[in-house]
Amino acid sequence: MKVLIVGSGGREHAIAASVAKSPQVDKIYCAPGNAGIGQIAECVPIGAMEFGKLVAFAREKAVDLTIVGMDDPLVGGLVDEMEAAGLRVFGPRKNAAILEGSKAFSKDLMKKYNIPTASYENFDDPEKALAYLETSKMPVVLKADGLALGKGVLICQTLEEAKEGVRTIMEEKKFGEAGSRMVVEEFMTGREVSVLSFVDGKTIQIMSSAQDHKRAMDGDTGLNTGGMGTFSPSPFYTDEVDAFCRKYIYQATVDAMAAEGRPFKGVIFFGLMLTEDGPRVLEYNARFGDPEAQVVLPRMKNDIIDVVNACIDGTLDRIDLVFEDNAAVCVVLASEGYPVSYEKGFLIDGLENFDGKEGYYCFHAGTKRTQEGIVTNGGRVLGVTAKGQDLKEARANAYRATEWVSFANKYMRNDIGKAIDEA
Repeated sequence: MKVLIVGSGGREHAIAASVAKSPQVDKIYCAPGNAGIGQIAECVPIGAMEFGKLVAFAREKAVDLTIVGMDDPLVGGLVDEMEAAGLRVFGPRKNAAILEGSKAFSKDLMKKYNIPTASYENFDDPEKALAYLETSKMPVVLKADGLALGKGVLICQTLEEAKEGVRTIMEEKKFGEAGSRMVVEEFMTGREVSVLSFVDGKTIQIMSSAQDHKRAMDGDTGLNTGGMGTFSPSPFYTDEVDAFCRKYIYQATVDAMAAEGRPFKGVIFFGLMLTEDGPRVLEYNARFGDPEAQVVLPRMKNDIIDVVNACIDGTLDRIDLVFEDNAAVCVVLASEGYPVSYEKGFLIDGLENFDGKEGYYCFHAGTKRTQEGIVTNGGRVLGVTAKGQDLKEARANAYRATEWVSFANKYMRNDIGKAIDEA
């Protein structure tokens, strides 16, 4: 069968690597892809938001299945357009992708269906938000309502910081139209855990847990990024936590979306905070996390095509989802200056060191192939992932593998998975 993957980052490279393992697949396309994906798929110069071109390409090439990796095309309705053209596609429709597309919607959904989350208020008027903050307990969390590449969240320690945050989000529109509406949320403390799941509209199957590192610098300092590294499974995601989430969060979310006339088919990413009062939902995403996919998918034993088809056909209850009894750690190699400003175009050396090495992966995020070779083409450049018998071994393997590859302005955090030592 022929498979088209929509996207260009490390997540899409991890998806492509999983698809390439399936004996059912003999041709993979990726739009637009990157240099790493181009080694296992045919990259086509079509942007993820060029819906008409994507539909035409899928028809022309008789693509059997399209997997949409990115949030923007999902929220924008690519799945709806492909389905309308009679094409088979994996991902939530526009009316379900709003689970990620609007934080105000997701918070209201959780309140309505008693799904545990932080207390909050939604605002579309900055003056009303400022007045509300005068009576709020600090610290407080401000979230741009729409998509902001994982960066539209501000944690404000003081009232002055919070007021400045309102100006940044709603008046200066630092995150664009995503900040036209804003959520003011109670600040929660505890361990963060990411849990990915497959959903077919009614049934949910939970993947292995993971933990992302969003801050740019060691010690969880610096600006928020799209993710500087991750590990799986999380030692803090205990059987007790799992039981609670299955009862009060996971199935409850799927049922709530169905009850709202928005049946969800695809991947729901649950961002959880493990508070003293129990697990709470921090956020939902309507697709695989990045870089979470880079540590979760390499550990999945199932043929991803079987699972994806079951989600589309509503037969996920027939799938026995199985993961390897091991661990994986991903360290992101970024460009110095990310996420603010950074240079591109530096030659990457050493990628061949990953060839044929079992349990080691180098997922490309911001790369491009040129006549000189593969060069840096983004803030997050590569995701170096390694497996191990346990998290400590996986972490040691991953950091050792980061030394195999080099480029000018290479930057990484040196404490990815350090929390493992505290578990």
